[in-house]
Amino acid sequence: MKLLVATTNPNKLREIRPLLDGMSIELLTLADCDPMPEPEETGSTFWENARIKALAYAAATGELTVAEDSGLVIDALGGEPGVKSARFVGAEAPYPDRFAEIFRRLDATPAAARDARFVTALALARGSDVLFETETSIDGLIAPGPAGANGFGYDPIFLYPPLGRTTAELADWEKATVSHRGRAFRDLVRYFLVQPPR
Repeated sequence: MKLLVATTNPNKLREIRPLLDGMSIELLTLADCDPMPEPEETGSTFWENARIKALAYAAATGELTVAEDSGLVIDALGGEPGVKSARFVGAEAPYPDRFAEIFRRLDATPAAARDARFVTALALARGSDVLFETETSIDGLIAPGPAGANGFGYDPIFLYPPLGRTTAELADWEKATVSHRGRAFRDLVRYFLVQPPR
């Protein structure tokens, strides 16, 4: 059975592959497919963008396709960067610049009030049908400053209080047990165990 994971992000793939170990599934990525235009992520929620991507790539390739949309939600910033996490302060902006802007906006916000969460919405599609959806999250705080080099994206500034470290300071196996993306793909595995892909 083939499953197209609709991403070209090598960091995401590094996290996703071990989560699907043990399943009788051949994983494909967009790098294994003929070039195709990226669907425009016009949704106002993570759910909508995950569906848009899953349906677009499923239709274009004919493959069973899983797509996810994820981002950082900061309560004190009205939910920003949210669904625009990948484009916050510009699609090409390096993450240190994004961190600096977040810290600038949070400057007057006490450390204890810097609540944040990582959110992942995942959609599984075949043809024009969405077969499965889930949304998962991990709660934390914006750290006083960036720390750690093992994650990617906003991981260096996301403090996970139960472990007292940012998600960029966690080993891959630790992050997989608690992360929003790990939880979403474990939900997908549970779905496959009940509804084996064909």
